[in-house]
Amino acid sequence: MKIHLTRRDELAIITIDAPPLNLYSLDLDAEFHEALDDLGDARALLINATGKVVSGGVDVSLFAAQEYRDEAQQLFDRMLVLPQRLAALPMPTVFAAHALCLTWAFELAVACDLIVATPSARFGLVEKVVGLTPTMGGTQRLAARAGVGRAKEFVMTGDLYDATTLERWNVVNRVFPDDGFALAAEEFALTLATGPTRAHAATKQVLAHYEHGGVAEADAHITTIASGLYETEDLPRAVHSFLTDGPGRAHFTGR
Repeated sequence: MKIHLTRRDELAIITIDAPPLNLYSLDLDAEFHEALDDLGDARALLINATGKVVSGGVDVSLFAAQEYRDEAQQLFDRMLVLPQRLAALPMPTVFAAHALCLTWAFELAVACDLIVATPSARFGLVEKVVGLTPTMGGTQRLAARAGVGRAKEFVMTGDLYDATTLERWNVVNRVFPDDGFALAAEEFALTLATGPTRAHAATKQVLAHYEHGGVAEADAHITTIASGLYETEDLPRAVHSFLTDGPGRAHFTGR
């Protein structure tokens, strides 16, 4: 198995484990989709990796096997589905990068809601070395976070960027120390899993409208999305808890 799905309470954890380089392959892709199919009632998702690198990239033999444009597009269409599924999940998603994180793994990272990393992590879209442009949405999702100019720099240079730089670019959300990183990432994701996850899903909906049509489109949907939270159990209970016990004492169930 190259992909492992585990649980810590209400947090699902998908671990990439394809030593030594955690390269993308079609087998890994299929296992990742199976893990997403099995998330069940998880309220948040953490993606991490084992080994000395998060990923060294894509198994280049995949590209070598494509002889014609139509074949290549079929491959790229299949590869794109995985980050699209991640981006569409209604739960908070966190990607944890402890080391070198190239190509497909970085493209999954920017498809997640939040990225945490160690100071020693390095990130890159290095497809230029084989004369290709990233195909799993990394370019456009990086542009959404950091701007078009930074996305062009990142992809066209093929350079590696550290977590501190990408935090400054608004790509990485938190930088945690190397020591104890795995646990810190889990604890961070767990705070999301035990929080108001229906409200988090609503936030994702609002921002999806913003990404599609800007502030005007988000404004056109925000009141409908927010008022829908009155049909959940969490909101009225949290309001009651606030009034009777004070702020920060509510317990959320995701219902």
